[in-house]
Amino acid sequence: MAHRARILVLSLLAPLVFTGCAMVVSPVGNAIYTQVKGPIDAEAAKGGSKQGRACNYVGVVAIGDASIEAAKKHGGITNVSTVDHESFSVMGVYSHFCTLVVGE
Repeated sequence: MAHRARILVLSLLAPLVFTGCAMVVSPVGNAIYTQVKGPIDAEAAKGGSKQGRACNYVGVVAIGDASIEAAKKHGGITNVSTVDHESFSVMGVYSHFCTLVVGE
């Protein structure tokens, strides 16, 4: 009986230990499934014809560069008009966060 109780307690605690490892920035909080976009910064309403995107990915290993500089480089942008973000997460097990830059 003690063995079953130990297994029950461990199986109830396991989600608490393993969730939250791959959380992302979100204006609505993290849930079982999260997919949102939101603003970070905007200069004057200049707009722009170029868009750059830079992402990082989190699962068992976290990789990537979601910096504004990386997004500028990917889009060939020198003058930034807006910076937005996009985040995606599934149960805190896998997530990605992207920075979106628009400008010239």
